[in-house]
Parts: sequence; C-alpha cells; structure tokens
Amino acid sequence: MRDTVRKPGLRRRHEIDRHSPVPLYAQVRRSLEARLSAGEWRAGDRIPGESDLCREYRVSRPVVRQALAELASEGVVVRRKGLGTFVAEPKVVSRSLVHSLVGFYQDMERSGLPPETRVLEQSLRPAGEKVGKRLGLDALTPVIKIVRLRSVAGHPVVLVTSYLPYALCPSLIQADLRRQSLYAFLDQECGLRVGGGRREIEAVLATEEEARLLEIDRGAPLLRLESVSYLEDGRPMEYFNGVFLSRFVVELGRQAAAEDAVPMRVATE
Repeated sequence: MRDTVRKPGLRRRHEIDRHSPVPLYAQVRRSLEARLSAGEWRAGDRIPGESDLCREYRVSRPVVRQALAELASEGVVVRRKGLGTFVAEPKVVSRSLVHSLVGFYQDMERSGLPPETRVLEQSLRPAGEKVGKRLGLDALTPVIKIVRLRSVAGHPVVLVTSYLPYALCPSLIQADLRRQSLYAFLDQECGLRVGGGRREIEAVLATEEEARLLEIDRGAPLLRLESVSYLEDGRPMEYFNGVFLSRFVVELGRQAAAEDAVPMRVATE
C-alpha cells in the first residue's frame, strides 16, 4: 500500500466548468477517472483526501463525497475509515468461469433443466452516468432496463439486470422474455449479433434485496458478473450486471470442465 498524496506545494488545480449542465460531482468523478487512467495513481495508492480535493477542484465537501461514493460503488476506489481512499486492486477475470456462465438459457435446457424466468422489470429510462459510460451513451439517452430472476428446478439461482440502447431494438420493450433468450430475440427480431465483449467476475456478499429475491441469507456468498457486449461493428449492445449463487456456479464450472467442448462465447444469457 503506497501513500502518493502530493505535498501542498506540488498540488495542482483542476478546472471545473461551472456553466456546464453536467453536475459538479460528475465532473469531479470524471476528472479523477481520467487521472487514474493516466497513471497518476496505481492500484493500492492512497489518493488525496476530501479536503485536498475540495481545494484542488474548488468545490464543496458534499460534491467531493458524492464523486468518491460513486467511484467506490463502481469498485474503482476503496474507502477505509480513518485511513483514506485507495485505488482498488484490479478485479480477477476468470475465463473458465465466464465460459461456464455463457448461454445460461441454452445450457440449462441442454442439461435437462430448463430455467424459469421471472421478469421483474422491463422499462424505458435514461441511461444515467454509470450505464451511459458503459454503453458509450449520453446520460439522458433512453435505454431499456430488464431485470430477470432465473430459477432452476424451482430454486432462484441468478438475478440479472441488462441495459440496452433503446434505438438498437425498440421492439424489445414489449418482448416476452419469460420463455425466450434475450439474445435469441435480438438476433431473430432485430438482426443484432454479438461480436465480442469483456467480462469481470468477483466474489461479493448478498445485499438485503438480493437475499430476498434469491431466497438466501443476507451476506451469503455470491459471484457478481459484469460485462459489456459489443455488436460485430464494435458498437456497445448490452451492459449486464448479474449475481449468481456461488454453489450453482461451481457446479456449472465442473460441468464445463468435464465437457470441455463448447467454445467460449460472449453472450450473457
């Protein structure tokens, strides 16, 4: 763990556009992300404290706190009480585990366990900052949000949330996804095919809402999978965020290792 906070004499000012419609906290967050991308701080480094950032950006403490809170919620930084804010370590990406989670709907049918899908939400909404960033969209651009609870043999095992640009496939807002794969619908109805994607997987503890829907104890171990899938022409198609029962993933991983026959794909179904 390295302390890389600059001495006061070396501190620079970072400009904020006070006439921009973009909120101040969002501008601070973007600036911090840019500084991270530029290598100003590395994983494990402590970044300047709230008071230092307030002086650097000439903004109030609540603005800085909100910017840091968003970065923390996205796993970019870690806030440690009494110690400060640190750049998070990179998430571990497991190719074999990602392989086993691909084609969920088809894999379960092939195993003789067709999944049951409960659509909890299928709505049109502005992308917002986080989703917009993942999909390369303005925060006000409309996206379709789909929340699904997938069960096997009557037991909930996967809670997934997908965001897709509305303009890519407007008819998706009315699609019946209870008995059909999302990607099958996109392919057959809208002519959209996935050309690639990036996924990250990490161990997490169930929140109160996740525990309620998955019928487990709060704080139970889960695996969270985040991905962005791209069309063949390189445009972002879907931002996916799902939590899986860890014991279910282990069984899938064993099955995939035993079969070792299905090539790695990028679909998030």
